[in-house]
Amino acid sequence: MTSPSTEPKAHSHGLGEIPFSKLVTHGSFDVNDFPVPNGREEEWRFTPLRRLKGLHNGKAVADGTDKVEVDAPEGVTVETVGRDDERLGTAGFPADRVTAQAYSSFEQATVVTVAQGAVPERPVTIDREARGGTRFDQFVIEVKPLAEVVVVLNQTGTGVRAGSVDVHVGEGARLTLISLQDWAGDAVDVSQHNAQVAKDATFKSIVITLGGDLVRLSPKVAYKGRGANAELHGLYFTGDGQHHEHRSLIDHNVSNTRSRVEYKGALSGKGAHGVWIGDVIIGEGTTGTDSYEHNRNLQLTDDTRVDSVPNLEIFTGEVEGAGHASASGRLDDIHLFYLRSRGIPEDEARRLVIRGYFLELVGRIPVEGLREEIMAKVERKLAEHE
Repeated sequence: MTSPSTEPKAHSHGLGEIPFSKLVTHGSFDVNDFPVPNGREEEWRFTPLRRLKGLHNGKAVADGTDKVEVDAPEGVTVETVGRDDERLGTAGFPADRVTAQAYSSFEQATVVTVAQGAVPERPVTIDREARGGTRFDQFVIEVKPLAEVVVVLNQTGTGVRAGSVDVHVGEGARLTLISLQDWAGDAVDVSQHNAQVAKDATFKSIVITLGGDLVRLSPKVAYKGRGANAELHGLYFTGDGQHHEHRSLIDHNVSNTRSRVEYKGALSGKGAHGVWIGDVIIGEGTTGTDSYEHNRNLQLTDDTRVDSVPNLEIFTGEVEGAGHASASGRLDDIHLFYLRSRGIPEDEARRLVIRGYFLELVGRIPVEGLREEIMAKVERKLAEHE
């Protein structure tokens, strides 16, 4: 597969060229098109490079193993394919050196296909258990036109992992992708989710990040037709020494498209570091774009750090709606006082407030058992940091 040009296109409204978008990704499948990061680059300045275990500089060598099991209901097919499969790499280009390295190094990929018009009776579940070492992986999820499905990607275990999840949502189809990062405490995970959303299709991403020493996840969305809709939701609970970084990019490259981005984090413990970067581009010549993104962070202890950076670039005057917001802070003393004044002990009051903080987002998960499992994991983690 040939590498695309990394030269961005200028935007113009007929009055001469205007500056390049600062958010345009310079994608390439060739790792040599990306310099080795030193931590001063905008896209790497929040990431502790020394904890990437060599993923960023080519020192990481594939020597690990994964156990991948897929529960596929009727209407869904699962394949393990080699590097020459033509479906690989068609949803988006690697946007950084690590994901380019992962693409050039993987040996096999898992492809999940949902048949046209299919509405499976239960979610597709992909259980991925990392069993040590370093491994590069690729997943492809293709939802044919008019199908409707929920896919759960459950990731556990230990090791160093990097790769991509490519998503194609066909015309009029609906996909909810739930990605759970429940890695062991020493695991490292750098991944990119690329979604192509076709005309009148809906893509909903729900990211839950609880485990891992370092997790850097980059969901990216582009549109292929009018009426396409994307919703990116995320929950992360970052504890002692953990680094959880989420970097979303919505590229409204087609008219009459919609996006909503909502990420909520809680941080507790010494050295807990949460990063959210939310990028939205509303492209030149488009009309009727409706976009909004926001990030909220709850800092439960004083020795945590949050970096929250929303970015919005608009290259057209015909916008239905666009905006962003970001807020980080401590628990509201008024809420705690209200509960304690009614006889609820302080520890329980804290848990109730935090549960309510996450409940709206968890409620978006369309799998009842999984909703209960996520809240139980959040409460266990909260108990560990009390």
